[in-house]
Amino acid sequence: MFTGIVTDVGTVASLEREGDLRARITTAYETSGIEMGASIASDGVCLTVVALGPDWYEVQISAETVSRTNIGDWEPGQRVNLERALRVGDELGGHIVSGHVDGVAEVISVTEEGDSTRVVLRAPDDLARFIAPKGSVALNGTSLTVNEVDGRDFGINFIPHTKEVTTWGDVRTGDRVNIEIDTMARYVARLRDFA
Repeated sequence: MFTGIVTDVGTVASLEREGDLRARITTAYETSGIEMGASIASDGVCLTVVALGPDWYEVQISAETVSRTNIGDWEPGQRVNLERALRVGDELGGHIVSGHVDGVAEVISVTEEGDSTRVVLRAPDDLARFIAPKGSVALNGTSLTVNEVDGRDFGINFIPHTKEVTTWGDVRTGDRVNIEIDTMARYVARLRDFA
């Protein structure tokens, strides 16, 4: 489990196809404190550490994960949001995030508003009903509050701090973004389907 509070911005150092996709990600994390098999959310995708170095870790990514996320768009040199798994006693500053990405949203506009940046995204048809105004959503692993919803489109505001400590300062129209809907919204919809 994660909180959607990004704690490092890593860089995709290399990508290698070997049946599955293998990625090396450089990080500022103290890798001597990471165990083999640990989970690290990388742009919101819960990935398992399969190798470690002094300032990097490697993950193996299945074709299923590549097909449901924006990982197929990754290139060497790309920056990615990172979060280590939640530990008992950690502060829950965002919302409960599983790292199981539901799909990919598209950035349809980016507008500067004062010091903040307003981003409008388009959700996939099957996920749009789970997104509500003032509800939570995880985008590229970042816990965010939805401002408004208009059909499949929804808006988010990024304050300067968020843009500085995540990859959101680099956002551009047309970007494909990993989206994980709020767990509570998923269960409320499931219960409603059987009511």
